[in-house]
Amino acid sequence: MAHTLIFDIGKTNKKAFLFDKNYQEVIKVYSRFEEQQDEDGFPCDDLPAIQKWIINTVQNILQEGKYKVIAINFSTYGASFVHLDKNGKVLTPLYNYLKPIPAEIITSFYEKYGDEMKIARETASPVLDGLLNSGLQLYWLKYSQPKVFEQIRWSLHFPQYLSYLLTGIPVSEYTSIGCHTMLWDFKKSDYHRWVYEEGIDQILPPIVDTSTSINCRLWGESIKIGVGIHDSSAALLPYIRAEQKPFILISTGTWSISLNAFNQALLTDQELENDCLNFMRMDGLPVKAARLFLGQEYKVQAKELEAFFNTKKEAHQGVRFDELLYQKVSNDEGHYFSFQYLKTPWKHPAVSQLTSFESFEAAYHQLMWELVTLQVAAANLAIGQTVVKKLYIDGGFADNEVFAQLLARYFKDLKLRTTQSPLGSALGAVMVISEKELHKKFLKKNYALKKI
Repeated sequence: MAHTLIFDIGKTNKKAFLFDKNYQEVIKVYSRFEEQQDEDGFPCDDLPAIQKWIINTVQNILQEGKYKVIAINFSTYGASFVHLDKNGKVLTPLYNYLKPIPAEIITSFYEKYGDEMKIARETASPVLDGLLNSGLQLYWLKYSQPKVFEQIRWSLHFPQYLSYLLTGIPVSEYTSIGCHTMLWDFKKSDYHRWVYEEGIDQILPPIVDTSTSINCRLWGESIKIGVGIHDSSAALLPYIRAEQKPFILISTGTWSISLNAFNQALLTDQELENDCLNFMRMDGLPVKAARLFLGQEYKVQAKELEAFFNTKKEAHQGVRFDELLYQKVSNDEGHYFSFQYLKTPWKHPAVSQLTSFESFEAAYHQLMWELVTLQVAAANLAIGQTVVKKLYIDGGFADNEVFAQLLARYFKDLKLRTTQSPLGSALGAVMVISEKELHKKFLKKNYALKKI
């Protein structure tokens, strides 16, 4: 039977999946790598370790001969570039998208090209901290490291670099270009004028369709290699192909992204200020999205809760939804948690008030109530005026019973569904290079959708 190998690279977990021709998971391998530091001492992913792991994994599976691998593709987080010289040598670390840019660089950019909100509207990219507007990484390199910039032949978005690792062919594709990069003018359907005026277009490879594949011979096997896809766009793809009517997808993980592929309206200033943006589908059409750094905040808060209540490690994974605790939380409506990564419309305490709770479970329900309140606001931004009847929860929080039950109580008029085996971005990365059509009941039949 023919199989497809997918590398799904997140900030925390690096995963490899082998899918059969019916999109059923055959193998799943998780790996983690210790972060390294860039030249300024800022944490960054260990790119050489990721490269080595990918090459070794491909080689081992092919040489073992147990599975017939006919295709390989990649899904990764966005806002990250790999810069190559004319010989294909990597010139810089894989800079962390949270790495700050010097204020003078940002100031000079907007002095040249217009105020923040004007650029944000044109590029459908809210003004974000650090390198999250990844196009600005190229501007920063040009003026802070000119000698390095002069050596760049190609700057590849992270998914396309991993494809290049096997093919040696540099390309760009829409889903990576469109993820809050500040590179793309959505009205013109072309790179923004600043990209051309700075000569950045000269180091960005030709744009190809996301479904493009390149035929290669690896360790004696003929295999088609996909060009990679941005993970949020990949997570959306199975639902778009299997669901005909408008829906909202909340794709959860380190970032929680509320995705609406049925809203083509231009973003307003208020939406941009609230971290609403456009992604792009593989065909270049916009997808309205609202981001929340939910998983990162949750990780910090859960660890603090476990330390305070002296529970076992990962105790948060065992908490079940409790109706009485929910009623107590919802009737109180107070706010007890101090968030590090999330902005709140309410005034939160300087430090979390954990002494207010009689048990770990009670504190956990309060934490989730506060987080879900922010998640609901983000989802409503993405929904806008679209009439939707279904809401899907995918990714890490799909298995969080408290999260799902709280969402269901907010969205009483929607049919909420979670997957017992979250589809995530890996399945989308398979589908994008597959010619197999999806039956409309594919999700229900194959991934045990669970009603909430």
